[in-house]
Amino acid sequence: MAVDRIDRAIISELALDSRLSIRTIAERVHISRTAAHKRVQNLVATGVIKSFAAQIDRKSIGLNVTAIVIVQAGSVAWPELAASLAELPYVESVLAVSGDIDFVLTVSAPDHEQLSEVIMRQIHEMPGVLSTRSHVVLDARDGTAPGLSRDDWHETGS
Repeated sequence: MAVDRIDRAIISELALDSRLSIRTIAERVHISRTAAHKRVQNLVATGVIKSFAAQIDRKSIGLNVTAIVIVQAGSVAWPELAASLAELPYVESVLAVSGDIDFVLTVSAPDHEQLSEVIMRQIHEMPGVLSTRSHVVLDARDGTAPGLSRDDWHETGS
C-alpha cells in the first residue's frame, strides 16, 4: 500500500497517542473527520497499523531492571529459536539481526537476580544458543515515532 504524507501524519499522531479520537486526528492533520476515519480504517485494514497499544512504565509494574541481550546461535532453525526465546518470561522483544550476532533481545525483570536467572539459565542454556552478552540499560529515551513529524507536516502546507 502506498502511504502518502497525510497517512504518515496520521501514523505519527497515533504513534504518540493511540487513544486519539478521529476528530482530534482530523484537526491535527487538517482533513475532515470522514477522511480521517476512512484513512485510519484503511491503515488498519492493510496492516500498516498492526495494533493500538498502551506504552507501559516498566518500573510501575515492578520490572526494575532491563537488559539488552545479544545472542549468537548455532546451526538451528532461526524461526523456531526466535519463537522459543520470545516465549520466555520477561523477554519483551526478539530481533533477528545481520552481522556477527544473530538476535538482540530486550529483557526486563523485577531485579538483577531474576534477570540473571532468565539470561544465564534460560536463554544461555537453550538448545541452539552458542553465547550471550548482556548490557544493562541505565537510561532510556523514546525516539522519533514512525511517520511524519508535526514540524514536517506543518512545513508542507498540505
